[in-house]
Amino acid sequence: MTKKYFYIIILIIFSSLSLSAQETNGGNKTIEGLNIYPNPAVSTNRIYITSKSIQSKKIEIYDVLGKKVLQSTINGREFSVTNLTSGVYFIKIKEGEATATRKLIVK
Repeated sequence: MTKKYFYIIILIIFSSLSLSAQETNGGNKTIEGLNIYPNPAVSTNRIYITSKSIQSKKIEIYDVLGKKVLQSTINGREFSVTNLTSGVYFIKIKEGEATATRKLIVK
C-alpha cells in the first residue's frame, strides 16, 4: 500500500516539473521585426536598430564579463557606438514591454 502512494507522489512531482519546464520565454514578449545593422560595426560609426514598432527603445550594452558599459534611450533608429572599443558586446533592447538581447561586434 505504501509502495502505491510512493509511486503516485513521484508521478505528481515529475508531472509538475514538466509543466513548469514548458513555460516559454518567462512571460516576456519579444520585439517583432528587430534588426540591428551593420554588425560587425565600426567603432567610429553608428548602428541602426529597427523594428515594426516606432516606440522609443531603451538600449543597454554589456561587455563579455556582464558589466554594463553603455546605456541610452533612442527615439529614432540611430545609435552611436563611438564610445566602445573593439570587441564583443551584448546589446539589450527594451521596447515597451518587449525585450531582446543580441550579440554586437565592434571592429
